[in-house]
Amino acid sequence: MTRESFKTTGFVLRTLSYSESDLIVTFYSHDFGKLKGIAKGAKRSKKRFANVFEPFSLTNIIFTRKSRDMLAFIESCNIIDHYHTIRQDLEKTLIASYFIDLTDHFSPEGKNNEKLFQLLQDFLIMLSQEKVSDCAIRFFEMRLLKLTGFEPALERCIICKTPVTNGNSYYFYPRDGGIKCSVCARPERYDQSISTGTVRTLLLGKDMDIDKIKLIALTDSLAMESRNILTGFISHVLGREVKSLKVMEQVRKLCI
Repeated sequence: MTRESFKTTGFVLRTLSYSESDLIVTFYSHDFGKLKGIAKGAKRSKKRFANVFEPFSLTNIIFTRKSRDMLAFIESCNIIDHYHTIRQDLEKTLIASYFIDLTDHFSPEGKNNEKLFQLLQDFLIMLSQEKVSDCAIRFFEMRLLKLTGFEPALERCIICKTPVTNGNSYYFYPRDGGIKCSVCARPERYDQSISTGTVRTLLLGKDMDIDKIKLIALTDSLAMESRNILTGFISHVLGREVKSLKVMEQVRKLCI
């Protein structure tokens, strides 16, 4: 069986050493979704693969493979955007790494999702141009969950179906994938409450124009509550914590 040749653009998700000179590289590509390939001689090459496999770099890729379920052979890879302004800022670099990790965790190999590719590109561009914002992180999480089929149900109580109303109390249940009103929830001591303000902010963020996100500011309480809701839900869906989130928050504590 002969190998076919393909071209695409893709973000570098991660690399893995393979033998003394080769790398296994995982991309999120525009045309093929998550794509894994071997770059022969990448560790030794000073011309063919020079500095192209840094995490979250956007690249042009030429690869060959015999079938969709086989490892691709990376023939060439050239930088489109290295996001230099992000790499100059530690916090922005950590946030970009978190975006990349989420994209990796929520993407089955070989399943194309052009909207997810565009989401990652849009938020990396915004991150390179704008001031760091917790709001941007939460809105990225919401949009990614929506695009990958894991959007939490926040518009109404998942039991009685009553729409969210100002003045009412709500509780978020990761196992059930949504909120319950105080009547349906019958909350216990450790159940996770969520304010109407947090619900409305997260719902706003999943669809609003990306250029307007920079205009949204979260109060400390809204920031903390939305962070706890979404990161807890993501950990529940994945069955584990996202390591890059933990690293980002540890670094933030050291810098306070």
